Amino acid sequence: MKRPYIPIPEPAPLPEGEEIDVDALVSAWAGWNVSRDASGPSSVGRTSVASDEWQASGASWDLLCMMGPTASGKTRYAVSLARELNQRLPNGCHCEILSADSRQVYRRMDIGTGKDREEYGDIPVHLLDIAEPGTEYNVYEYQRDFALAYRDICSRGCLPILCGGSGLYIEAVTCAYDFGKERPRAEGLPRQTYYIGTLVTREERRARIARRLDERLASGMVEEIRGLLEEGVPAETLIRYGLEYRFVTQYLLGEITYEYMRERLYIAICQFAKRQMTWLRGMEKDGIVIHWTQV
Repeated sequence: MKRPYIPIPEPAPLPEGEEIDVDALVSAWAGWNVSRDASGPSSVGRTSVASDEWQASGASWDLLCMMGPTASGKTRYAVSLARELNQRLPNGCHCEILSADSRQVYRRMDIGTGKDREEYGDIPVHLLDIAEPGTEYNVYEYQRDFALAYRDICSRGCLPILCGGSGLYIEAVTCAYDFGKERPRAEGLPRQTYYIGTLVTREERRARIARRLDERLASGMVEEIRGLLEEGVPAETLIRYGLEYRFVTQYLLGEITYEYMRERLYIAICQFAKRQMTWLRGMEKDGIVIHWTQV
C-alpha cells in the first residue's frame, strides 16, 4: 500500500532582530549606578550590594550574556561589544568575558572546541583551560568556577560578559539552579542577566559551519586529537565529548574513512546548531527575554 504524502513542515521563523543600544546598556548596568568614591571605581560589586541599594541604584542587570548557536558569530560580537562598552565606561572599568562552553574548559583541546583565542585580542577571558582532558567536568563545577570568576570581576569594578553556546551552563549561572543539600547553589551569582542572542540565517550558518570545519581540519584538528590519544586520554572518553572528537576519533581508530568523517561531522554540527537554537527558544517560552540581533 502506498504511503500518503506528508509534507515536510516549514522551519520555524527566526526571531526579529533589534539594534542593541550600548548607551542604554551602560546606564542600566549595576556597576555604573553603584556609588564610587573619589579614588576611582569602588570595590562594590554584585556580592556586596544590598537589595535596597540595588533597587535605589536603578540598575537592571549585573551580567551581560551573549549566546547563540554555533557559527552565529557570538564570540566575535561579544568582543566587538566589549570594546564599544569600554569606550563608555568610567576610568578604571573594562569588560571581561566568561566562557560558557562545556568543552572549552579542557586544556589542549583548542582546535576541536573552537577556542579561537585570537578573536579575544585584548579582552580578558575566563573559564578556558581549567580542566584536564579525560576528566569529568560537570555543570555543578562550572557553576562554582563561574561564581568565583564573576565575583572577582565585579569586585574590581569591571563589567562581566558571559559568552557561549552551552545552554545548560548558561542556565546554571543565570536561572537559579539548585543542586540540593550536598551540592548547594554557588553563592554570589548574578541577580539579573541581560540576554543578547546572535542571529544569522540558516543558509549562512550552514556555509559558516562548512567553511570553519574545513579550516579546522586544515589547521591540525586531526593531529590535535591524535595527540590526546597518544597521551593516554581514552578513546571512549573523547567520543563522549561528541561532534569533532567523536568522528575524528573514529577515523583515527580506522572505523570510518576521512571523507565519511568530514561529511558526517558537518551534518552533526548543523544538527547541533539547530538543537542549540531550540534550547534558546525554549528559554524564551520559560519567560527569559532575549534581545536578538543580526551579526
